[in-house]
Amino acid sequence: MKFVDEATIRVQAGNGGHGALSFRREKYIARGGPDGGDGGHGGSVYLVADSSLNTLADFRVARRFKAEVGQGGAGRNMTGKSGDDLEIKVPQGTVVHDVDTGELICDLTSDGQRQMVAEGGRGGLGNTRFKSSVNRAPRKTTNGTPGEARELKLELKVLADVGLLGMPNAGKSTLITAMSAAKPRIADYPFTTLHPNLGVVRVGRLQSFVMADIPGLIEGASEGAGLGIQFLKHLQRTRLLLHLVDIAPLDPNTEPAREVRAIATELERFSAELAEKPRWLVINKTDLLAEDDLAVAREMLLEELDWSGPVFEVSAATGAGTEALGHAVIQALEEIEEEFEAEAD
Repeated sequence: MKFVDEATIRVQAGNGGHGALSFRREKYIARGGPDGGDGGHGGSVYLVADSSLNTLADFRVARRFKAEVGQGGAGRNMTGKSGDDLEIKVPQGTVVHDVDTGELICDLTSDGQRQMVAEGGRGGLGNTRFKSSVNRAPRKTTNGTPGEARELKLELKVLADVGLLGMPNAGKSTLITAMSAAKPRIADYPFTTLHPNLGVVRVGRLQSFVMADIPGLIEGASEGAGLGIQFLKHLQRTRLLLHLVDIAPLDPNTEPAREVRAIATELERFSAELAEKPRWLVINKTDLLAEDDLAVAREMLLEELDWSGPVFEVSAATGAGTEALGHAVIQALEEIEEEFEAEAD
């Protein structure tokens, strides 16, 4: 199924049914009192997060959703049937905004999380409701209220602990394949990955984390160049960023340090919060260089970047260094979680 991470839909809750105007009519009973029933309530519209979904593609076809209306009341104090609520399933990780106001309505991050996005109308009152000691034969009723209508923007942000970023052909897809069971498309040309891929990396028997392979970035991505801003947002939920750099590029004019700086600049332009996330440098394709040449290339890269953070050397193609990287990531995630819980307390 095609990956789609944005969609706009219109939801309409059901209108409430009208109250009934009716008087009791039975044999041998003269001038029976009012017996008009209330109208039923209109159905509401709910969004429900479903972990089995991973795209908003269905909403490119179905864009309008309407809940059932409430039925009108009837004589003999019969209340109209209320309309059924409408539940719309969306992928876990969907952010919902009101198109007209820009208001953030909800962020559905938990499987099964349910949020009302359009409230059904209230049923009207039948004339029985208006009976009193001074008005024993009221002819007054009220109409049901209209159901709420809204235009919603749905935005899917992948849920992952770790995000991979780097230039096209840095080896992100190969790395996620080496560390997890994910099978992204891999080829020797830029932009092989056209949508985020998720993989579960297992470290030992009981520990694991989710890694997201984000499509390759280029200079100007924050302004829409290349695959652009469309996928930078998927890094916002991650807790740790792994910045892959090709230490042995095929193009001799390619400078690894320049590529690292370019992507760091795009992160800052897109979101200051994203730029402040922990980011590790992962030197990839180490199998393509001799040991001495690798040491020289590493030293030059770190010196040019003035890098002070964690550095790892891996070969995604052979798997060398990936196990150590996985153990370090799981330890860092546990420390981040402990800090978060301490701040919450």
